Amino acid sequence: MFSRKATIPILLLLALIFIGFGDQFLPKPLSSASYNTRVALDRWMTGSFKLWQPKANPNARTERAVEQQESGK
Repeated sequence: MFSRKATIPILLLLALIFIGFGDQFLPKPLSSASYNTRVALDRWMTGSFKLWQPKANPNARTERAVEQQESGK
């Protein structure tokens, strides 16, 4: 019915719709599967970028100011 070239984009589009919006309109077992898939992909993507660590602590100046304020200096 469909050629192979037409089937792959359709399947990718359906997968994106299932992951992105499936929990809003699908029945209960499929909606939870869609939500769990989206959460797992989100955690995987954010976890893969946690390798980068800043060289300086961006909150260090604020932490020092709070400690000085609490100690009364």
